[in-house]
Amino acid sequence: MMALGFLLLVFLASLLMTWLLRRYALLRNVLDIPNQRSSHTLPTPRGGGLAIVLGVSLALPGLFLWEDLAAQHLWALWGAGGLVALVGFIDDHRPLAARWRLVAHFAAAIWGVVWLGGAPDLEIFGGRVNLGWVGAALAVFYLVWMLNLYNFMDGIDGIAGVEAVTVGLAGALLYALSGHLDAMLLPALLAAASAGFLFWNFPPARIFMGDAGSGYLGLILGLLSLQAAWVEPRLFWAWLILLGVFIVDATLTLGRRLCRGEKVYQAHRSHAYQVASRHYGRHLPVTVAIALINLFWLLPIACWVALGGEGLVGILLAYVPLVGLAVRFKAGIAD
Repeated sequence: MMALGFLLLVFLASLLMTWLLRRYALLRNVLDIPNQRSSHTLPTPRGGGLAIVLGVSLALPGLFLWEDLAAQHLWALWGAGGLVALVGFIDDHRPLAARWRLVAHFAAAIWGVVWLGGAPDLEIFGGRVNLGWVGAALAVFYLVWMLNLYNFMDGIDGIAGVEAVTVGLAGALLYALSGHLDAMLLPALLAAASAGFLFWNFPPARIFMGDAGSGYLGLILGLLSLQAAWVEPRLFWAWLILLGVFIVDATLTLGRRLCRGEKVYQAHRSHAYQVASRHYGRHLPVTVAIALINLFWLLPIACWVALGGEGLVGILLAYVPLVGLAVRFKAGIAD
C-alpha cells in the first residue's frame, strides 16, 4: 500500500507540475510554432516533459532510502538524466548547435555507464558473454541513440508519453514475473510520472514534451534496460523488445535517409508514425495503436523471454512485423 501511495503522489505531482509548466510556457511565449514539417497545426506550449524529470528525480531518493535502488544507480540516473534534461531545457528556450548537444549526450551516457559499472553480461543462446571495454563503448553509443531516437519519435500528440507509461508498467511486470520484486518500483515510478504529463499531452495535446523531456525519457529507458541486464542478463533483450516500436521506426527511418545522403539532423516528417497520422488524419489512432502493440504484441514476447525464452529469437519475433509495418508506411521515404 505504501508503494501505491508513493506512485499516486508522483502521478499527482507530475500532473500539477505539467499544469504549472503550461502556464509558464504561455506567459513566456515558449511555444512550438507549426511549420511545413510539423505534425500539428496550432501553436502549442512546450517543455511539459520537465514535469517528468522533476517527478522522477525528486522521488528517486525515496527508492534509495527504501533500499529499492542502489547508490550507484541513483547517481547514474541523477547525473546522466539531469545533464540531458538541462541541455534540453536550454535548447527549448534558446536552440543550441547540434554538435554541443551531442557532446553533452555522450558525456551523460558515459557518466551513466560508468556509474552502472560498465556493460553488463549478455545472455546469448544460454551462455553469458562479457564484452568488456568494447561492451562499455557500445553501451554508450546505445544510450546516445536511445535519447536521440526518443526525441525523433516525439512528433505527435501522446506518443512519447504512452510509450513511457506502457514500457514502464511492462518493465515492472517483467521484474515481478522473474522474481525481482524489489526492482519493480523504479520503472513503475517512471510510468507514474509520465502518466501525469500524459494527461495534458494526450490527443489533442495541451502542451508538448519538449527536448528536456524526450531526451530524458530516452536516456532513462536506456539506462533501465542496462540496469535490468545487471539484475538478470536476459532481461536486457526483454526491454529491447518492449522498446521495439520506437527502435524500429527511428532506426529504419534514419538508415533510409542516410542511404539517400540526406542531412539526418534536419527536421522531417518521414517516420512511419508521422506518415500514419497523416494517413488517418488524426494523431489519436496512431497513439492508441502503439499502446496496443506494446501491451498485446511486444509484452507477451518480452514475458516469454523474461521467463527463459531465447532473447535473440524474441527480438526476431517482435521486430519482423514492426519492420513490415514501418515499410508499409514508407518510413524514411515519404515526406
